[in-house]
Amino acid sequence: MAKRTPSAQKQARKSQRRRLQNRQRRLALKTAFKKYAAISTKEEALKLIPEVQSVIDRSARRRVIHPKTAGRLKARLARDLAYLK
Repeated sequence: MAKRTPSAQKQARKSQRRRLQNRQRRLALKTAFKKYAAISTKEEALKLIPEVQSVIDRSARRRVIHPKTAGRLKARLARDLAYLK
């Protein structure tokens, strides 16, 4: 923890809180991708894709990932969906 001014101490607390929240959000994103990667049929993927896209959008909105990265990830999901049988 910062030992200097009260504002520096507050900033250190805020940074720590944000770091933990971002870690949880990044983990949720990773988990959603792993769930989607385990899918083998198109029907299952169609049910799961809105949930995965929602997690991606939330991550982008909260700046865990860049918005353009989110768009690229969603495009890849849609492209992979086309290859499933």
